[in-house]
Amino acid sequence: MNRKVVKRDFTRFLDITEKEARYLLKRAVLLKKMKKSGSKYKPLKDKTLAMIFEKASTRTRVSFEVGMRELGGNSIFLTAQESQIGRGEPVKDTARVLSRYTDVIVLRTYSQRTIEEFAQWSTVPIINGLSDLYHPCQILSDLLTITEFKGGIKDINIAYIGDGNNIANSWIEAAILLKLNLVVATPPGYKPEWTLVERAKKNNNFHFTHDPQNAIQGADVVNTDVWVSMGQEKESRKRKKAFASYTVNEKLLQRAKQDVIIMHCLPAHRGEEITEEVFERFQQVIFSQAENRLHAQKALLEWIITRNS
Repeated sequence: MNRKVVKRDFTRFLDITEKEARYLLKRAVLLKKMKKSGSKYKPLKDKTLAMIFEKASTRTRVSFEVGMRELGGNSIFLTAQESQIGRGEPVKDTARVLSRYTDVIVLRTYSQRTIEEFAQWSTVPIINGLSDLYHPCQILSDLLTITEFKGGIKDINIAYIGDGNNIANSWIEAAILLKLNLVVATPPGYKPEWTLVERAKKNNNFHFTHDPQNAIQGADVVNTDVWVSMGQEKESRKRKKAFASYTVNEKLLQRAKQDVIIMHCLPAHRGEEITEEVFERFQQVIFSQAENRLHAQKALLEWIITRNS
């Protein structure tokens, strides 16, 4: 008698275990090497990925489409307006229908509740391609990038400076899961999800501050992100004023280690969260980080589809 496999989703970083996260990183390293060597590997032949995006995307869409094709599968892309969700169909109905057509679904949306409702009703795995609350796929690729440039993630001091947004929240979840040395610095009033901060504080390796200079002290890795995310355009002037002292510039970097690397999930607003000079000095890291979306997501797709098949 076959054992029934419990469906797994990736709606947030804490959906997976520490062992699974480390496996995915190792697998991503291997898949990247295989691609660079020209090896063909098609474990997802005849499998189909559906993507529903309410938010615009460059890296998320292209990396998932290319990744699925390189693994032998197919992909279908829909905006909310091109699906019945845009006309008011209940999420649970769309989830149940697409589950009968496809093998995995990626959602890129505003509300985390939409992703969680999709996961509740879908019989195939759901992957969070971004929500206002979390961006777990980005952090998976960021950890791969740190592994490449720093030889691993153990004993690496990571700083995140900027808005307490979905990137910050997912970094905190990764720190909880993997016991990372992480410092998060945001302006007052722009804190990350506070329940996560309180949970992470139970580990001595996590710290939260409003002081970017304190956060970057002795850092091996510095992360930043845009100050104004999609849907926050009306707050632009207010946010730029609040974040004025959080720009990652050469002066701030003097407090970090000499061999520090700078990471940015893109798109970058030069002159705001990062200066042109710093961005271009670390462009090799930043664009490797963008490339690693492909390899990390291939590892995720392979794992989440084959284990649920």
